[in-house]
Amino acid sequence: MTASTEASAGARPDTPSRPAAGHASAPPAAAPSPARARGPRTRGGLLLLEAAVAFGAALVLPVLARSFKLDPLNRIAQVSGLAGLQLRFALLGLLLVAAVVLAMRLRRGRHFDLATRLASAGIAGLASGFVAAGAVVALLGTPWPMFGLNGDSGRIVEWAHAVANGRPSGSPVYPPLPLYTLGYYAEWFHGGNTAYAFKDLQILGTAAFGPLVYLAWRMLLSPVRALAFGVVPAFALIDSYKPYSQTVLVLLVPVLVAMVVSLRRSGTEGRRPVLLKGAGFGVVLGVLFLAYSGWFLWSAAGVFFAALLYFPWRTGLAKGAAFMGAALGAFLVVAGRYLAVMLVEGQTTKDYNFRFDNFTDPAYYLMWRTDMPGKVGDWPPPGEFGGVGLFALVTFVCLGAAIWLGLRKPLVVTIAAMFISAWVMRMYIASHMYETQTVQLYTRTNNQLLYCGLILCALVAHLVSQRLAERRSASDAPSAAPHDSASEATAGGPGGPGGTGFPGREGAVIGALCALLLLLGTVSSSVSDRFMPAQDGTYRILPWVSHTVRMQDGTCPKFAPGGECSKDGDQGWLGYIR
Repeated sequence: MTASTEASAGARPDTPSRPAAGHASAPPAAAPSPARARGPRTRGGLLLLEAAVAFGAALVLPVLARSFKLDPLNRIAQVSGLAGLQLRFALLGLLLVAAVVLAMRLRRGRHFDLATRLASAGIAGLASGFVAAGAVVALLGTPWPMFGLNGDSGRIVEWAHAVANGRPSGSPVYPPLPLYTLGYYAEWFHGGNTAYAFKDLQILGTAAFGPLVYLAWRMLLSPVRALAFGVVPAFALIDSYKPYSQTVLVLLVPVLVAMVVSLRRSGTEGRRPVLLKGAGFGVVLGVLFLAYSGWFLWSAAGVFFAALLYFPWRTGLAKGAAFMGAALGAFLVVAGRYLAVMLVEGQTTKDYNFRFDNFTDPAYYLMWRTDMPGKVGDWPPPGEFGGVGLFALVTFVCLGAAIWLGLRKPLVVTIAAMFISAWVMRMYIASHMYETQTVQLYTRTNNQLLYCGLILCALVAHLVSQRLAERRSASDAPSAAPHDSASEATAGGPGGPGGTGFPGREGAVIGALCALLLLLGTVSSSVSDRFMPAQDGTYRILPWVSHTVRMQDGTCPKFAPGGECSKDGDQGWLGYIR
């Protein structure tokens, strides 16, 4: 997971930047100046700085939203709250973009690359912070988590309280990490009240979504590309209700890709780095498995295929085996006990709950209406081509184009294999549904198929821009001065005055950041609006119920409808379950 890993995956390692395109008289010196060498210039130090900026930015909007004075059950108040969040998001994001512009103009652009890193990380954090702030607005005036003590929320609260007090949870196969995290967090900050603590973790987990996804993709891509091709597709899945399950998926994909890349390189590396990297991946995968194991089942066949394909059979068989052995050993140390439970109990645990999506076309995965779909008309929506919509056509075309352009790149092949693996598992389980009368959560493959499909669409742009950059570099090679390959990987290609018609890389970076800022702001607002309280049978019912549950001191939440509440809250949602 070093700069060499980035290069193997299709991006390029970070190197010192050339002068800004606007300064044509700059000397073509290849070596960095002493000024550029000061500060935390190592890759590890820069990544830590990016992480600090991302997580710090993710907390800004949720903190600001706590001071909003509005009734979250009033639609006009909800719209005002969303507009207030959007305004603050835009202003903070534009400050980050302005910092990049300033870095381009000052000191001959020496700090442009650093500013680009921090702005990309900051925008990733602000975006998920927006969604978390939306949850803060939706739950103003109530201490309860979304859905109060009903449904999954109630079970998680109960099981977390049990494990925190040394008792077994109500389900041995439920991922233990969220339960233990909630249980101990409640002990430390809420006097053991897991219900009130779950509200905090719903908000904090949502806020951490963007920074975690960004940092995971930074193992493979440069900053702007990690934001555009990794973070943006992930926002199709962000969830304020149970953020940990979707977070595991969007982290698992880049981690598995990076693992396959490292496996491919293991044959040419020293034994110590090979063992350390293998163990590191094993630990990370073990933690993700403890947080949510379902994605491992859908992905297993595809990742196994990619591992066989990129195993160093000729260059280092023993080192490749050592890498996989270290990974497996570390994984078993972290998650071996839970894996054993899953292998035994999972055989007898059956899912008999037929939901809305179980009665729809199994080949449709592009949108998931959740377990509470609300008012549904013709579903799936009618498509233009044989019942298939344009979005599906674009996804499948991009799948083929990505494989065509990146057939030899583990970044592309691993993700495509995970897509196909999830598709096959989905159809296998669905084909046995009538015979077994069980669901086994196969509809949750929607999320993996959608995420991998969106990434493959983004990777087409990534691969095309690389091809264009390579052609431009080849055409300029005889006369070009030394330049910054990493920054070009970030921006999509070299540029500057004179060239073949491409704008300078600085302009490309700034333009991309502006576009991504607006896109993520719009998506985050839409997702936040999906969780604003309402009695419409969709996920809006989750925060609505939270305002109708009697608090532990016997009083009603501040904005309880009509000032009325009850022990379990409004149970009208039961009529929407299908």
